[in-house]
Amino acid sequence: MRTPAEYKGKHIKGFQNIPLNVLNRQAAGLKKDQEVVVICQSGMRSSKAASQLKKAGFTTVTNVRGGMSAWRG
Repeated sequence: MRTPAEYKGKHIKGFQNIPLNVLNRQAAGLKKDQEVVVICQSGMRSSKAASQLKKAGFTTVTNVRGGMSAWRG
C-alpha cells in the first residue's frame, strides 16, 4: 500500500508492494482464500485497502496498525 519510493526506502523482506491506486486491478491476481497482510507508512492507506479487499471477498486480511512507522523488524 506504499508508494514505490516508500517501499524502496524500507520494506519487509518477502512482502509484495501494491500501491493503493492500483489495488483494484492487481487484487484480481491474488487468491481470495490466502492471507493478505496490508501495511503502509502510517496505517491510513492500509486501513482503506483492508476494507476494499474484504468487500471484494478476501477472507483473511490483516492490517498492520501504525504502518511501517510502528513496525519493529
